Amino acid sequence: MSDLEILDDSFFDGPHATYRRWREEGGARRARYPGPAAVEGWVVTSYAQARALLADPRLSKDGAAERFGRHVGLTRGPGGALFTHMLNSDPPHHTRLRRIVQQVFTARRTAALRPMIEGHVSDLLDAWEGREEAELISEFALPLPVAVMFALFGASDADHELLQVRGNSLDGGQGDGEVSVFTAESMLGYLRALIALKRERPDSGLLSALLGARDGGEDALSEDELTSMAFLLFIAGHQTTVNLIANGVHTLLGHPGQLAALQRDMTLMPGAVEEILRYESPSGLASLRYATEPVEVAEGTVEQGEFVQMALLGANRDPGVFPDPDRFDIRREEAARHLAFGHGIHHCLGAPLARLQAEIAFTQILTRYPALRPSEEHEARWQANPRHRGLLSLHVRLK
Repeated sequence: MSDLEILDDSFFDGPHATYRRWREEGGARRARYPGPAAVEGWVVTSYAQARALLADPRLSKDGAAERFGRHVGLTRGPGGALFTHMLNSDPPHHTRLRRIVQQVFTARRTAALRPMIEGHVSDLLDAWEGREEAELISEFALPLPVAVMFALFGASDADHELLQVRGNSLDGGQGDGEVSVFTAESMLGYLRALIALKRERPDSGLLSALLGARDGGEDALSEDELTSMAFLLFIAGHQTTVNLIANGVHTLLGHPGQLAALQRDMTLMPGAVEEILRYESPSGLASLRYATEPVEVAEGTVEQGEFVQMALLGANRDPGVFPDPDRFDIRREEAARHLAFGHGIHHCLGAPLARLQAEIAFTQILTRYPALRPSEEHEARWQANPRHRGLLSLHVRLK
């Protein structure tokens, strides 16, 4: 059995170096991350193993969040009303839930959001006019996907501030990317009220569509399933996008040659988004799984009941798949092979929406503020959370 490696807070200053070492030592090891949201278990850093295990039915999602929830407090209060969703279930329950959601969360619905997203991006950037500096996360990367999810749900713009739940808001510079118990309970009440409203006054939004969706013409989502699915879509639909946008701007500013190439030729934008997803994945770890039977990995055996986490940051810099993986290259041909959105039956359903928001955001930012550069007065700071790879703050100079 692999020896347990206990990490301290210095891990967050350079996770790529740790994952590189683990890959070189075999690609899987037992570890304990620092912090109250940490869990002890196996961490997989090689691309081949991570991809295979993300689709391995011996690694279960069913009840994984409840097992882990005591570390972050989410199972107190809201309970099952926030966890009865497809990311926390195995087939056949997962198959049914995903099939219902896929009926209404379609590529056509996502594509139709482009004008609305472009409008929100433009409005947020208008607020920067005449300024010398902006804080990218609180003033752009966070409010954008929150506004998009509210529009998708058919919710009121007036409630945006209530549900900016991401833990890297700038309240005292604290936060680790997790949703607090208080916020989860508040969101549960809000979503239940919103769902009740859509029952009385249905519209063209996603929640109304979910209320009317059926599996095989008969089976609808239960009340807890509907509330939990809305919670999942909202959290996943904006947390990942916040990190993708902020990580992308930070990475581009740190590679001025690549930034200049993109500004000269915006047709490179789709490839640039994929390379950003690979190079600085918005999720450091895939969602939690546990073994239902012994599973062999490179460095030993995952015993029944042990937690397993796929390090997406590590897998996406595996030199066996991505030559010279620490080089950021917006023309990288193999970039789209990344695992930033997972793999298998739990591959992120909202990936097209995250890509669309990032593409629109980067295009408008770089077009309207071509002299964008890092602030010299403020250092970018990363979250102290192994599961979410995102910045706490990112100040940029506009002129």
